[in-house]
Amino acid sequence: MNYNRCQKFLLAVSLAYTHMGTVKDTATLPQRLFVASPSTIMMKGYRGKLPLSIITVTLCGFAFLALLYTERLSFLSSSSFLKSKSCARRTSAVVKAKDETAEKNLENPELDDRFEFDPEECDITRGKWVFNRSIKPLYTDRSCPYVDRQFSCVKNGRLDLDYRHWEWQPDDCYLPKFDPEVALEKLRGKRLVFAGDSLQRSQWESFVCMIEWTIPPQKKSMKRGKIRNVFKAKEYNASIEFYWAPFLVESNTEVNILEPKKRIIKVDSVSKQSKNWEGADILAFNTYVWWMIGLRLKTLWGSFANGEEGYAQLDTPVAYKIGLKTWANWIDSTINPNKTRVFFTTMSSIHSKSKDWGREDGLKCFNETKPVMKKKFWGSGSNKDMMSVVAGVINKMKVPVSVLNITQLSEYRIDAHSSIYTETGGRLLNDEEKADPGRHADCIHWCLPGVPDTWNQIFLAHL
Repeated sequence: MNYNRCQKFLLAVSLAYTHMGTVKDTATLPQRLFVASPSTIMMKGYRGKLPLSIITVTLCGFAFLALLYTERLSFLSSSSFLKSKSCARRTSAVVKAKDETAEKNLENPELDDRFEFDPEECDITRGKWVFNRSIKPLYTDRSCPYVDRQFSCVKNGRLDLDYRHWEWQPDDCYLPKFDPEVALEKLRGKRLVFAGDSLQRSQWESFVCMIEWTIPPQKKSMKRGKIRNVFKAKEYNASIEFYWAPFLVESNTEVNILEPKKRIIKVDSVSKQSKNWEGADILAFNTYVWWMIGLRLKTLWGSFANGEEGYAQLDTPVAYKIGLKTWANWIDSTINPNKTRVFFTTMSSIHSKSKDWGREDGLKCFNETKPVMKKKFWGSGSNKDMMSVVAGVINKMKVPVSVLNITQLSEYRIDAHSSIYTETGGRLLNDEEKADPGRHADCIHWCLPGVPDTWNQIFLAHL
């Protein structure tokens, strides 16, 4: 296209030049340009003052310059489009670089403290247990003097230790390791109280054992009682306490444990227990397993003086809801959220029916050595109705309560219970009882070290 345009341009200029000397009337030039034959043009061209070859070369030079100018305009126009594309690619590259940085931040949790510690950013219930032989617990049931015999599985004869080498890995975030020094610094000058049942006591023992080994003997103390236990880290002016309150509300079976049929729960009062909770900087509660003794519970309003005449039988979820509301009312009316943080640990899983995970021998959790790997496994020992009661009550509270949802991750751990390596009635199981795990295996409580250490790992991350 450009070559033909150049030819036409040269032809027109050549005609005009050859006629410059003879044409007098410039008005007739266009007509002569179109009627003259090529032969006439060539013949008349030789009559000019300059040779045609020189004229042609000169005109071609001008034509070439004109062509360059035209192409330059075209190039400038197109180069602006390329520039915009280049800019877009650069923006895309910057965005991609930011995305890659974000990915690196996720892979390297030290770059993003908020992601580690903000519970809103991570669903701790979604994840998997990963076996890691290199994981070593911060204590053992031999090294920590505060582990109850009920949870001291290895001391009580358990030989397989694989249950100690599983770590919980959430799908959405990195769960920070439990750092004893960080924990103690967060508790400096503070009072932490765990209150609840024996599962809450195991979490308290786990927490104490995970930090106490870093403290010299002369700078720590432990005072144990039937209802209240207090560990003190003197150098940090910190106390870590456990208060025995299996229902949180009052009952007739806290000091002297009664058989389930004789238990009466005073669902309208926490005053007896709460005097030991007041003034705490951090409160961590739980209650579940003691409520699960039957479909209906004996409940009481008012005084225990009325005895057998004063109680009413309620469906378990109804009684549980009334009891939790009483606890919630005390929190809302007493606790200053600017001074005290409140936590509630969800129900710990019970694995008393082996058919839940496909084993039909009826030996409960006995002889299990690995977690259940099926995603979202949920056994019959965890009551979703009761869990819904907890959610309903806490969601209506004025004082914010941080929920430690440990139920789903604990559901998988059929391998980590005390099983036959425990005590009953203040004594270890004898050989005859160990030989009958269907009746005597404890599939409620956990070995220490073990699953409660992971609960405390999550607890510290919330702190």
